Amino acid sequence: MEHEGDKAILHNLAQTVHCAAQGKVGSGFDVASAVYGSCLYRRFSPSLLADHGDPGSPGFAESIRSLVQDRQWDTEIFKAAVKVPPGIRLVMCDVDCGSQTPGMVKQVLAWRNREPDEAGMIWSELHRRNEALAAELTRLADVQARDYGTLKKCIADIRELVRDMSRLSGVPIEPKQQTELLDACTAIGGVVGGVVPGAGGYDAIALLVEDKDEVISRLRGLLAGWQVPKSVDGSASVSIGKVNLLEVREEMEGVRLEDASMHGSWVE
Repeated sequence: MEHEGDKAILHNLAQTVHCAAQGKVGSGFDVASAVYGSCLYRRFSPSLLADHGDPGSPGFAESIRSLVQDRQWDTEIFKAAVKVPPGIRLVMCDVDCGSQTPGMVKQVLAWRNREPDEAGMIWSELHRRNEALAAELTRLADVQARDYGTLKKCIADIRELVRDMSRLSGVPIEPKQQTELLDACTAIGGVVGGVVPGAGGYDAIALLVEDKDEVISRLRGLLAGWQVPKSVDGSASVSIGKVNLLEVREEMEGVRLEDASMHGSWVE
């Protein structure tokens, strides 16, 4: 899109719809990154979406229009705070096992309310480690370096804290099935590290890998025959299925206007 103002309106509208669909839980980072591309994101205040009535109620449409066009949203988008270093790409893998994101988020928030001191310490430290990851990615990009040792440690440190959060909250943010999968992927030469994205759960993993055909080939080979025993978490209640490496990768730009004629047969 040509103007940042257009992106802001699109972002605000998408966040409003996303919150309605998700029951006002979740960070909305996926929406922000879809609009702006890779970025460091700080969530808007939830109070922005309060007291606008229900769809169909008097004044609802006008209220939403005003909200979406409001330039006072306190979302913070930092494009320069994170970059993709040379020789690195993001890989997304779909895991054939679902997770209920809104329910998981509500459980984590309930734990945070029950144990504010315990949760607060983890939240603060996780924030620090996330910012350390962004800083290392940016440093590597700025100096055009290909030594990924510190980057590996940043990702491992984040995963360690996420597992602590899983254990203390009782919510499978990084369940043991996903720990097994991530550890196996990370053991492959050229795989820097990975996490369970979003709110966590069983349905996906994200990996940073060296952008080499042989690394992707080794990863595909692992995933093609991947199986985790049902008893890995001490029960037979959850078993992840087939893991597919998706044909997508990182994108710094975000949403943009396209020439529809470029898509040939898709256009009628």
